[in-house]
Amino acid sequence: MTDANRQPSDVPVLRILHERPDECACRTITRGQAIGAIALVALLVALLIWRPLPTLIAVNGLFIAFYVVHSVYKFYLVALSLERPMLMDATPDEIAAIDEATLPTYTLLIPLYREAAVLGRLVEGLRRMDYPVAKLDVMLLLEEDDQQTIEAAQAMELPPHIRPVIVPDSQPKTKPKACNYGLFTCESELLVIYDAEDRPEPDQLKKAAIAFGKAPDNVACIQAKLNYYNQRQNLLTRWFTAEYSVWFDLFLPGLTASGAPIPLGGTSNHFRVEPLKELGGWDPFNVTEDCDLGVRLHKHGWRTSMLASTTWEEANGAFWSWFRQRSRWVKGYLQTWLVHTRKPLQLLRELGPAGWFSFQMTIGGSLLCFLINPLYWAMTLAWLFTHSAAISALFPPGVYLLGSFCLFLANFVFVYMSVAGCMARGYYDLVKYCLLTPLYWLMMSVGAYKAYGQILVRPHYWEKTDHGIFDLDGAEVGQAFQPVNEDEERSATADRLESLSYEDNGNDGDAR
Repeated sequence: MTDANRQPSDVPVLRILHERPDECACRTITRGQAIGAIALVALLVALLIWRPLPTLIAVNGLFIAFYVVHSVYKFYLVALSLERPMLMDATPDEIAAIDEATLPTYTLLIPLYREAAVLGRLVEGLRRMDYPVAKLDVMLLLEEDDQQTIEAAQAMELPPHIRPVIVPDSQPKTKPKACNYGLFTCESELLVIYDAEDRPEPDQLKKAAIAFGKAPDNVACIQAKLNYYNQRQNLLTRWFTAEYSVWFDLFLPGLTASGAPIPLGGTSNHFRVEPLKELGGWDPFNVTEDCDLGVRLHKHGWRTSMLASTTWEEANGAFWSWFRQRSRWVKGYLQTWLVHTRKPLQLLRELGPAGWFSFQMTIGGSLLCFLINPLYWAMTLAWLFTHSAAISALFPPGVYLLGSFCLFLANFVFVYMSVAGCMARGYYDLVKYCLLTPLYWLMMSVGAYKAYGQILVRPHYWEKTDHGIFDLDGAEVGQAFQPVNEDEERSATADRLESLSYEDNGNDGDAR
């Protein structure tokens, strides 16, 4: 690797730490937050000692009231996205009419770590992107201590627009730190992140460029949809696919339609470069840098839109690998919530009442659900088998009524959303697996409890996601990409696969 591929050591990868320390997760829990948490626990313990039953009833009532509000809000967002979808798109005629000389320059950041085995397929896929190569700058971001991937890149004959960039070895060793190296050395107008296993639709860059041309000047990011090409590998990937279908096809468009902050996905988010640099790039200390960046964009007056284009990824089909990935995601959500609630009143002013409420329900609400779900499931099972008077005492008539609503209607709402997500994607054969999603929620809570412990001892530790578990080479193309089993849908699937032009691509690994 030549010195030209090595980044200078003074690239400001920690710019957010130095310029916006209040928005950086380097110090995840502040002294004030720690004191506040200890004081709250002490107050709760004192109340339990003084008036145990009324205190437990009050806490129980507050949690159940939260469940009701959280469920209604999420259902509202899904209904809003179905009624008023907010997706930016470009028609085939618009794409065909593009004067390529007028297209903006585009940087593609591909953060890689221990990905030597998939580098060839990745580069082949990048060659197939439908965008003039004279306008493209593809950076393969390689960690300095990842000698195997560096040697694999050295051995390849890369086209001029695809270049390896060595990221000097330093802490924290995270994906956002590597992305900052690319950001602060790129000179393009637009930028997008892709992971090593990604299969974006070939015309996605042109669609995003057209969308930015139509969008208001305050739109700094356009998020493409994500979904999985190995939906039917096993039960876990079926659940994971249902979750992503709800999140990217229904929930995020609902947030967009309501004007709320958007927690970005980790890949296929397209940016105007200048606003991103002004914000200091990604927070290298946050292990869900995408979620954090979406909140920061909104706080500073920038907006995010959704793009009607899909990037296909590999769903994590091995339980322990999925467990580590989920734990990292929850830990990053917790980091994001802690960072942005350091100054609650300031956050309220920056986001506005509606945005603040959405942030609390979307980020904080999910964290609280993960925490208390197992407690209520355990109480429900204990009461069913024992009819314990102690449990019954926690549910006086008003609380019992709300609890019944949560048990039946709220759980129905969340199962319904999974069904709606699969139906919206055309994954009709996956609908029956949505009835088992409460088991998936339990698994997510277990991963969350690990994250709550890890936030205290290893807040910045990045647990790398394992990919390549699904043998895309050995699978039939229909199994990998086909949305439904019905005969009438197969022709549509074939057309989509032809447009993707990825029939012969193999399985790749995650960038981190």
